[in-house]
Amino acid sequence: MSYLEYNTKYIPSGFRKLLYLHWPIILLLTAVACAGFLMLYSVSGGRPEIWMEPQMKRFALGVVLMIGVAMVPIWFWRNMAFVAFGGSLLLLLGVEFFGEVRQGAQRWIDIGFMRLQPSELTKITLVMFLAAYYDWLPNNKTSHPLWVALPVIFILTPVFLVLNQPDLGTALLLLMGGATMMFLAGVHWLYWATVIGGGVGAIVAVFQSRGTPWQLLKDYQYRRIDTFIDPANDPLGAGYHITQAKIALGSGGWTGRGFMQGTQSRLNFLPEKHTDFIFTTLAEEFGFIGAFTLLVLYLLIILFCVVSAIGNKDRFASLLTLGIAMTFFLFFAVNMAMVTGLAPVVGVPLPLVSYGGSAMLVLLVAFGLVQSAHVHRPR
Repeated sequence: MSYLEYNTKYIPSGFRKLLYLHWPIILLLTAVACAGFLMLYSVSGGRPEIWMEPQMKRFALGVVLMIGVAMVPIWFWRNMAFVAFGGSLLLLLGVEFFGEVRQGAQRWIDIGFMRLQPSELTKITLVMFLAAYYDWLPNNKTSHPLWVALPVIFILTPVFLVLNQPDLGTALLLLMGGATMMFLAGVHWLYWATVIGGGVGAIVAVFQSRGTPWQLLKDYQYRRIDTFIDPANDPLGAGYHITQAKIALGSGGWTGRGFMQGTQSRLNFLPEKHTDFIFTTLAEEFGFIGAFTLLVLYLLIILFCVVSAIGNKDRFASLLTLGIAMTFFLFFAVNMAMVTGLAPVVGVPLPLVSYGGSAMLVLLVAFGLVQSAHVHRPR
């Protein structure tokens, strides 16, 4: 029995669970969110009511939800994994018929008090489902072709639904998140060699299909790829976004121009400055030091999750924690690569920093699952 357990054994279980929460993760999440509040205040021109205040309210609600989820035993979430995943698939189907169209994409459902983006929810329910699946599956069957094919089908189903919205960025995150879970579960390396070969073939097919009746991507998605390869070809058109983002990143230098002194965001040169490209605003105002500090905060969250998962003897809880940690990593890694020109622009927000209700609430609920796994781990 640890010192903490010995000194809290007479405290009611509900209060004891609060003490068992992984408080360093909560503090790190709060620090990242506060950085987001500052950036939203800056890009709104000092008007907190536009983006900062709604985001703060969502974060407060998200923290309450996170702690509420953490108080529920992890076995309950294991039993609910299949239901949660099935529900998210139904919501994705609902988008096809009742979804709200914004900026040429049909991704949201209006549920009254907020616009819900089911694809954000699916990122987490897919991880829950695969963690429960591999917890149920005996280890000696993990690499059997039948038991490999089933999760592949479960992964590709939401991927195709999301691609149809269209939302290439989220579809890629779902695909990479599902593949990460299969890797963590111990699927044999030969399957990964096959996947890599198939991926190369898919890339070739994408480029070969351009301009044909069976074109695999939308025209704007091809333009994004062209822009990624050479933004200078169309600096005032398709290459405008990434060109302005690079100007903002470079002008920040080591220490930045200062809070609310970024010319690219203040003069509205930056596109989507409060969502996908908010990292460039931070880098312009706080420089390399500010951007690197945010990256360190993200990596510390990943590190604490990995340490918690390694110390957890429950297979479902361990896989779930690692899966959410790696999904979180994909979120910020893809966004940062996108706005720095290392990856095509695919519309992925920066977690806890970019403005958005669905993404923030779902992410905090996901960390509630991490907390539940930590609080209720075998002692």
